[in-house]
Amino acid sequence: MKAILISPEKQTIEEIQIEKQEDIADLIGYDTIESDVVGDNGDRLYFDEECFIRGIEGRFQIDSIVPVSGKGVIVGMTGEPATLTDVVTELDDLYKRTKFL
Repeated sequence: MKAILISPEKQTIEEIQIEKQEDIADLIGYDTIESDVVGDNGDRLYFDEECFIRGIEGRFQIDSIVPVSGKGVIVGMTGEPATLTDVVTELDDLYKRTKFL
């Protein structure tokens, strides 16, 4: 499924493909994953829950969401129970809403 990888160390935002939820942990580099809603289209930002404790390099912020340290992955979410889907957010829109700190 289509997802977006944000890498603050490189200051890049790129479209990627993932197959399952475990791919998110592999991309972020940790198993302690937290998520937050990004906009109102069902997309969620996944990131390392302990990112500030670890002292990971590079930070970013989307809209007014609390800044995140380290990589983040945005994936669509739908239904109950929640199911991962293609991300809806467009790259151009996300670039405008993201600040690298």
